Amino acid sequence: MGASPTLISSVQRAFRLLEAASAHETGAPAKQLARETGLPLGTAYHLLRTLVHDGYLRKLDDGGFVLGDRLQSLHTGGRSQALLARVRPVLSALRDELSSAAYLTFYEDGEIRVSEVVDGPRAPRVDLWVGFEDAGHATALGKTVLRELDDDSRQEYLSRHTLNDLTPHTVTTPVELIRRLENTPLAPAVTDLEEYALGTVCVAVPVYSGGTVGSLGVSMPRNRLDRIDEVRERLLPTARRITRSLSLTM
Repeated sequence: MGASPTLISSVQRAFRLLEAASAHETGAPAKQLARETGLPLGTAYHLLRTLVHDGYLRKLDDGGFVLGDRLQSLHTGGRSQALLARVRPVLSALRDELSSAAYLTFYEDGEIRVSEVVDGPRAPRVDLWVGFEDAGHATALGKTVLRELDDDSRQEYLSRHTLNDLTPHTVTTPVELIRRLENTPLAPAVTDLEEYALGTVCVAVPVYSGGTVGSLGVSMPRNRLDRIDEVRERLLPTARRITRSLSLTM
């Protein structure tokens, strides 16, 4: 027989109170929650006060307790992790097939954010020496998202972000950036030809999670530039697969 696990009774009691509170849509007072969980009223009060302080419960004006916003953020984060878990094997397969690090981004809260990077010893990721949220104009991943945004959303994004000069190849004026986005020869794919980091090129295509636009891309050394057409043809069906997978979980 193995040793029994060490359990923290106060944590168990707090979870029992959360479970009891979740069963009452309009809230329940401390005395009722204490009775339903079998806890002494004093213990229930202390735990409820802590849960309210940390945002896991909210106390209503009538004294009832309901679930707090912190639990919603946990639910949202857990859901995002579950979604990424569904597409991570697809990214790994793409990395292995192209011998290139694979990236997935989404446009969230007005920012282009990296959601997942799958790399390896033979497919190292790009050194993100400049924060990605400040380099959307210089990366294939960021430019793909900007290309997919409507005019108003794109202009709003550009009004909040300086187009920093990262390499001699970086486009630093909004007019020229938009012109290139609208005339990219590999559309819907977009490239980054040493615009973010010298010696590195990237290709990306759009993906969607419901109504949220994102991008799927890979990075590779400049000496593999002649493979861009091949990479594009592999990225497009993979992006459709990821979009379909994410849509099925909405």
